[in-house]
Amino acid sequence: MTGYSRKGAALHGLGKLTEAAEVYNAGLKVEPGNAQLQRALADVERAIESEALGGIGNIFSADMWQKMATNPRLSPYLAQPDIVAKLQECQKDPKAMSKYMGDQRMMQIMLGLMGLDGAMATNDDELEKAKAEAQENLDRRAEEKKAPEPVPEPEPVDEEPKEKSARELSDEEKTLGNTFYKKRQFDEALQHYDAAWELDKTNVAVLTNKAAVLFEMEKYQECIEVCQNAVETGREHRTDFKLIGRALGRIGTSYLKLDDLDNAIKYFEKSLAEHRTADILNKLRETETLKRNKEKQAYINPELADEEREKGNVFFKNNQYPEAVKCYSEAIKRNPDDPRNYSNRAACYTKLMALPEAERDCDEAIKLDEGFIKAYIRKAAVQFAKKEYSKCISTSQLALSKDSEGKYAGEINGQIQKAYYAQNGGNETDEEKRRRAMSDPEVQKILGDPVMQSILQQMQQDPKAAQDHLKNPIISQKIQTLVNAGIISFGRQY
Repeated sequence: MTGYSRKGAALHGLGKLTEAAEVYNAGLKVEPGNAQLQRALADVERAIESEALGGIGNIFSADMWQKMATNPRLSPYLAQPDIVAKLQECQKDPKAMSKYMGDQRMMQIMLGLMGLDGAMATNDDELEKAKAEAQENLDRRAEEKKAPEPVPEPEPVDEEPKEKSARELSDEEKTLGNTFYKKRQFDEALQHYDAAWELDKTNVAVLTNKAAVLFEMEKYQECIEVCQNAVETGREHRTDFKLIGRALGRIGTSYLKLDDLDNAIKYFEKSLAEHRTADILNKLRETETLKRNKEKQAYINPELADEEREKGNVFFKNNQYPEAVKCYSEAIKRNPDDPRNYSNRAACYTKLMALPEAERDCDEAIKLDEGFIKAYIRKAAVQFAKKEYSKCISTSQLALSKDSEGKYAGEINGQIQKAYYAQNGGNETDEEKRRRAMSDPEVQKILGDPVMQSILQQMQQDPKAAQDHLKNPIISQKIQTLVNAGIISFGRQY
């Protein structure tokens, strides 16, 4: 309402009374009970009525002084400076006359200028009589100024106690309800909240408190209905947005308890639009994650996954690798716990030279089944394609350790030989081999590690120390990488 009030006051101050009245009336349509707008409209209407009383501005026209000089009742006032000053002010702004309505002299002048006193000077006797009356009026006003102003009577003291407002009574009942809520005496709390609402049906905090009780009682549908009433009432009476946000957030939490995740997300978002809080934001994120997981679980179907994998196998045999990737990806969605789906997709990615994606799928398959030897073999092939020969040899050796039956021994040993041959560079000189090995990022990282530098120096000075260091699996793996790269051997070290 502040906007209507300020605009109306500005128009009133500019003298645009009709426009000011229109603004105040527009504001009262929005909020009919606004006392401030009602008082302002009454002031404007009085000003319009006063302005309409009939051409006061014409009375104080330029010939005013001539009319007063020829009127025996008015001419004596021309000798009174305070009257002359007031007349000059009214000439500039006729509305200023409203300030001097209590001055009988100004009223007599106004009547005289309007020709309502019938006292135009016709002879010397009348002129002298008018002057005498004017002087008598001046003397009387001087005596009135000297007389002490009457002391106002003291206002009667209201001995009766002031009645409490509906809101105060409602808040008292709400406080009682809060007391029972804290004691978890929910039925009693609801009785007081209902009483509070009956006393003041604009007290939205009563509804949000009642909703909290219903939520604790696991009456989620009733809780939602009360919160929706709180939101509607709050918007109607322009309640604090925090209260509206709280009600919307509780609706979302109730839907979450009812396992209606779509509505829960919807109302959490509405709550955050009203008032952003960390609690509701966390609930929204958790609900969205829960919804994604539920949808993912609902999509799982091992039988359909097997069908998609078989389709992918057909595409793979026909060298249709992109189509095979789509089938294997669908198989993973249908059954994300089957390592075969990841391993098969890794084979497709390798053919498409999408080597990082292929290695990730191999790692996922190994994570699901550490004994899945084909995943190790495919990972070694990917590392070979990436020219990470040391890693390829390590992965192949790990595959051999897993292949207790020797089923894949020939394939794995073949991969190891290929890696060694590629690593040794065929007909390269020892110096060329060393430079190529030193360009391997993994080898560079190991040799740049101060701890490994100290260990290698110790092994060079005391070869027996190698046995102790090889007992540490992490150190052993790094030393093996250097051995595979031809950087060190137990007989020499670069």
